[in-house]
Amino acid sequence: MINAFEGKTPVIGKGSYVHPSADVLGNVEIGLGCWIGPGARIRGDYGCIVIGDNTSVEDNCVIHARPDEQTTIGNWVTVGHGAIVHNATVRDWAILGMGCIVSDWAVVGEWAVIGEGAVIRQRQEIPADRIAVGTPARVLKKPVTDEFKTQWAEFKQVYVDLARRYPTGLT
Repeated sequence: MINAFEGKTPVIGKGSYVHPSADVLGNVEIGLGCWIGPGARIRGDYGCIVIGDNTSVEDNCVIHARPDEQTTIGNWVTVGHGAIVHNATVRDWAILGMGCIVSDWAVVGEWAVIGEGAVIRQRQEIPADRIAVGTPARVLKKPVTDEFKTQWAEFKQVYVDLARRYPTGLT
């Protein structure tokens, strides 16, 4: 369901798909070619949400922001099933694993990978090209490899393709 709230109407980019059971509310901007999956909740009721191009927000994710603040999710980001992003910044190409939490004022760097179920604490910064796991999350020494990036670029394209297929594929 896409709803305005107090005069603020979500803006959904061309080629993006929002599943009918997802909620997009208020001051939300979703870029081009995005996939917003079943049960996702993107609430721009008292804060602002900006999601870049070709980003997938998978099933049952929650994205929110504090009053008069902003949650920003970049281009080509994967927000895994059941993840929570609250008042944080997620840079381009990042991967947020299933069930992870990215908390207030945290920053997830470009091509950073957050493991399943990890908790990124308030104000924690995960550097670009690094992997963070655990509760609370700790950054691993081994960086993200070029081979991993190539493989994940292909995985990310799957959701961009789904955004194109879903409007005519549902019966």
